[in-house]
Amino acid sequence: MAHLNPVVASPPAVGTPAEQAGSRRSFDLAVTSLRELNRFLHRRALTEGVSRVSVENPDGAHSIACGLDAPLQVDIRGHVGYYVAGMNQSATVTVHGNAGPGAAENMMSGRVHVRGFASTAAGASAHGGLLIIDGDASLRCGISLKGGDIVVGGSVGSFSAFMAQAGRIVVCGDAGDALGDSLYEAVIYVRGKIRSLGADARIEPMSDADHATVRELLGAAGFEHDSREFQRVASAKSLYHWHADADQEY
Repeated sequence: MAHLNPVVASPPAVGTPAEQAGSRRSFDLAVTSLRELNRFLHRRALTEGVSRVSVENPDGAHSIACGLDAPLQVDIRGHVGYYVAGMNQSATVTVHGNAGPGAAENMMSGRVHVRGFASTAAGASAHGGLLIIDGDASLRCGISLKGGDIVVGGSVGSFSAFMAQAGRIVVCGDAGDALGDSLYEAVIYVRGKIRSLGADARIEPMSDADHATVRELLGAAGFEHDSREFQRVASAKSLYHWHADADQEY
């Protein structure tokens, strides 16, 4: 993804003269390369006074808007491929469609909103920020989560929150097999059915603080479910220390 050659000219953009002259810019990936778009987002948007960028015809392209570190607002109008908004910091990225594997992977801060479905490993290793998925998320949603928040409007696949270390996940639908396997300090809230829990994950009573957390995250995501419909999944903490008498069975 890194490109070290100097940029000698502004990438071509589409849109009305008013859009191009003001704080908005529109790119059509049917006529403009993905590299030119990402160069603009990284190197020219702020210096040219652009705070909002619209991306037309993404056509499943990979690595759109990766590594942003400025408070830009990016609207991607269509489906995207791998790693959209990966390593996001400060930006608000909205996908008006479905997302391939690794959406918002390793996100540090900001907000990523997938208005459709998300494939494998959405929000993997996120350290901060908020990932919202309106539809379902596939396998390993929130794997190795390190502090970010994830709200899924639909269901999540198997091994979601595997080895999640910190952060919060709200699932408004059902959860697949082995939810929260090898969970650490992250907490999962599930509204629907849980097919099975992973090693060391358990269902715990909802406290007043849990209800407040669920209401906060649902409000941030724009969902209106009742927090009383959710159950809390957290770590039993039996895997924190190795026990010789466990005979390698956990």
